[in-house]
Amino acid sequence: MSQQPDLVISNATVVNSDGRRAAHIVVRDGLVTDLADAARPAPAALRTIDAAGRLVIPGGVDGHCHVAQVTGRFRTLDDYRTTSTAALWGGTTTIIDFGIPRDAQETPLAAVLHKKELATESRCDVALHGAVISWNETVPWQLEQLAAEGVRSVKMYTTNRGTTMADGDTILKVMREMVRLDGLTYIHAEHDPIIADCTEQHAQDGRIGIGHLHRTRPELAEETSVKETLAMAEYTGAPVYFVHQSTPGAVDLVSDARSRGLEAFSETCPHYVTLDDSVYGSAFPEWFACCPPMRSARTVAALRERLATGAIHTMSSDHSCYDLSQKRERTDDVRAMPHGLPGVETRMPVTFTAMTGAGASVEDFVEAFSAGPARINAVPGKGRIAEGFDADLVIFDPAEERTVDGANLHMGTDFSPFHGDVLAGWPAVVVSGGRVVLDGQGFHDPGAAGRFLARNGFRQHQSATTAGVAHAAAF
Repeated sequence: MSQQPDLVISNATVVNSDGRRAAHIVVRDGLVTDLADAARPAPAALRTIDAAGRLVIPGGVDGHCHVAQVTGRFRTLDDYRTTSTAALWGGTTTIIDFGIPRDAQETPLAAVLHKKELATESRCDVALHGAVISWNETVPWQLEQLAAEGVRSVKMYTTNRGTTMADGDTILKVMREMVRLDGLTYIHAEHDPIIADCTEQHAQDGRIGIGHLHRTRPELAEETSVKETLAMAEYTGAPVYFVHQSTPGAVDLVSDARSRGLEAFSETCPHYVTLDDSVYGSAFPEWFACCPPMRSARTVAALRERLATGAIHTMSSDHSCYDLSQKRERTDDVRAMPHGLPGVETRMPVTFTAMTGAGASVEDFVEAFSAGPARINAVPGKGRIAEGFDADLVIFDPAEERTVDGANLHMGTDFSPFHGDVLAGWPAVVVSGGRVVLDGQGFHDPGAAGRFLARNGFRQHQSATTAGVAHAAAF
């Protein structure tokens, strides 16, 4: 057996969320085994890639993806092979999908086990969230089984009545169980009575097509739901994570709750900090059908400022792979068309461009793109380039710009909401689990090499991470 490392990334500018240093990154058996002094010659290895001073960051962790998702009569067109390949093309080496019951007959446990089986085809590492729609006496046992599987978070929707919506009683009871099981409650926060009434009013006036989507789901609906959910989290003591926040008011509610000691977190998505509601008056408004919808330009600018200053904790894609034929079936009625955007591949450049353009550092970008999602979701071995962590690495030149061409992406659909945008922050080399999967020669399919990742308990992981950072700072 060779005593040489499998891989060395030489002459790297290693950027973690808490700082940067020049180093040679040494990789063996899928792990980073050393950050060698860049002032000395690089160690010999079976393969050496010269970073030539370029930035090297930890592989992205996308905490919010929907793969092969069935909602009502629509199914996204991707599978794990497709989505994980696109993720790697975009510098993301870990995705977290959702086991959401496809109908009233599928249980939360069955939904997760189904996704876990599908994930055996993944090219990158995969973790899962559970989901609960309605409460019954079996739910506590099912949540225990999910925790034993390493699924330590559960998503609930406060809207979408008749499909995925959980009522307030269910949300509160699940929060209690997640405290007991040291888990994290995920919430899609939009106030359903406001949305249902607003949508009905627009329908009566004949303003229910895609061009009116942003008017049917007002900012007030999101912020009202966040406020109510935070009250339940405070009452139960449950850590709570809000997905795809689209308004600065929603983020500020979470920030205020954190100042009172609540364990609450804000996520946003690339489209909410770059696209505004003028897209619904464009030639192709169906490209932007998602919930919540895009907001006003003023709201977008304020949200981007909160991302740059760290009030928003994670950037996720909310990847949902519908194609234009599905989107165009019912553009006349937003209640009947599928909502969700493809974005796992473009998350890195859109986020990097938006954050650095707003004055954030590369370290801030790493926090939102990789370190924060790994830490908050209690994913071991991810989000940092350090000895003992997984060798998930991305080399890129921050000055290199490319134009998005939706037809030439790899997400299994035929469009991108960012088509034509000029973006920086594209990966040049991607290493996943010690394997070079993307370099100047193109993509190298690793096969079904992705692992299912069992996650730690939420508070257990936060305590261990805090202790680990303090220990590292002492040396």
